Amino acid sequence: MAANELPRSPLAPVRFPAIPPVAGVRLAAMAAGLKNSGQPDLLLATLDEGTAIAGVLTRSRCPSAPVDWCRRALTGGRARAIVVNSGNANAFTGNAGNRTVENTVAAASRLVGCADEEVFVASTGVIGQPVPAGHIADNLPNLHGQLTPGAWEPAAEAIRTTDTFAKGAVRTASIDGVEVTLAGIAKGSGMIAPDMATMLAFAFTDAALPAEVLRPLLKRAADRSFNAITVDSDTSTSDTVLLCATGLAGHEPVSDHRDRRLGGFRQALDSLMIDLAQQV
Repeated sequence: MAANELPRSPLAPVRFPAIPPVAGVRLAAMAAGLKNSGQPDLLLATLDEGTAIAGVLTRSRCPSAPVDWCRRALTGGRARAIVVNSGNANAFTGNAGNRTVENTVAAASRLVGCADEEVFVASTGVIGQPVPAGHIADNLPNLHGQLTPGAWEPAAEAIRTTDTFAKGAVRTASIDGVEVTLAGIAKGSGMIAPDMATMLAFAFTDAALPAEVLRPLLKRAADRSFNAITVDSDTSTSDTVLLCATGLAGHEPVSDHRDRRLGGFRQALDSLMIDLAQQV
């Protein structure tokens, strides 16, 4: 164990779970120099065209620049890329923080070929320090060339800060007799209070569900999981939970979150989020 590395939690799973690829999701992670440790600290996830998204964000009165961006972008309900960095929260960074987000979004949208509003960003780490120029946007082309389905463990490693282990979970459910997959990763070990706190979570499914259906399902799951935990009673500027649905599972689309066909999916999503929250 390195001198600056925290001991692994005795509550940590023996190993990272075996999470299969989710159709329409590709991931890549790398060390971009944002962490002093030199460990991976940048994640790019790309999503096939037509992917729907919903999110739950911090209630802090001082949200970070990435949270402000996500709050606006979520109104569109569509996603093609998610960029996450650890090591720097890009919070309390003023106009410089906004420019970092704008540059990141512009770089990602060019690579993926989508609208800016289909790119989502999240940051976690040190508060109050500007992100070093170019560390995120300039590294996205490298990440784009390394994208692969199923790279869940490297993705979970890249979003860690003081976490002592990478956090991931997987569930399956059936919609209209078709199996759908739900996969998720999360980070968080300090500043965890009710209403999420310094906690990031990203869940992906191949179910065919529009944003209007995802929103109430995610709110229910978050209320039963991340909004029900505390570590040190501190609330963060950067809390972000995103749920993406690529729609590639092959079942008939569902247009109402109360549809009986979603009973198993609803339970699987709740279980996935509770699993991730308990790992936090």
